[in-house]
Amino acid sequence: MSYKIVFFDIDGTLVNKDSTIPLDTKEAIRKLKERNIEVSFATGRAPFHFRHIAEELGIDSFVSFNGSYVVYKGKVIFEKPIHPASLEQLEQYSHRFNHPIVYLSHKECYANKKQHPHVVESFQFLKLESPGFQPHYWKDTSIYQALLYCQEHEEIHYLEKFNDLSFIRWHPLSMDVLPSDLSKAKGIAAMLQHLKLSPDDAVAFGDGLNDKEMLSYVGMGIAMGNANEEVKPFADFTTKHVNEGGIRYGLEYLELI
Repeated sequence: MSYKIVFFDIDGTLVNKDSTIPLDTKEAIRKLKERNIEVSFATGRAPFHFRHIAEELGIDSFVSFNGSYVVYKGKVIFEKPIHPASLEQLEQYSHRFNHPIVYLSHKECYANKKQHPHVVESFQFLKLESPGFQPHYWKDTSIYQALLYCQEHEEIHYLEKFNDLSFIRWHPLSMDVLPSDLSKAKGIAAMLQHLKLSPDDAVAFGDGLNDKEMLSYVGMGIAMGNANEEVKPFADFTTKHVNEGGIRYGLEYLELI
């Protein structure tokens, strides 16, 4: 199969736990681009949270916010913010449990509580600066994703109440929140439609719970060796660990480099 585009998750796929890109991954991406194969991110991160990675790898196309904001070569081709009424309901409901929320636009993010330790801890995990405090940020701009801070045993409060929102855990203390009809697969579909390509033309690499749909959707879904065990059954192939040449090995397996 002659694949025409490859989508890469970031955390745990392109970037390891030290928030660095392995040298063999950089070289593999360079070779892939030399063969004129399209390269795109497919991430839960906000665009401003992976700008340095994009610059380091020379990638300017991405599916971000788990599918709600899609850019091809610097141009926005699809966007779907969370409805303000849903955000208002989430904001009010989370106050019952004293659960903080971080609201993300395509340019910046703000928390509705000042320097909450759970927010600080999760952003340190990503090696990112903690967000500032602006509790009504969601009222003033388009919000493409929120981060809701609660532990796993507390999820049920939200899963049962919000049918119009999707909650995907990415950290022991936090879940991504986005419209229920969106996923990385939906964002990838928007980019493929823009490029007049089919899912069979695409490859995707991922490791997290938010990668299940995209690994099933594309022609070749590849799970990292370090992927969550729940994710691997959704992939067509499991490559090596991110620190053991997983990206290079997967691309060589497909004879793309």
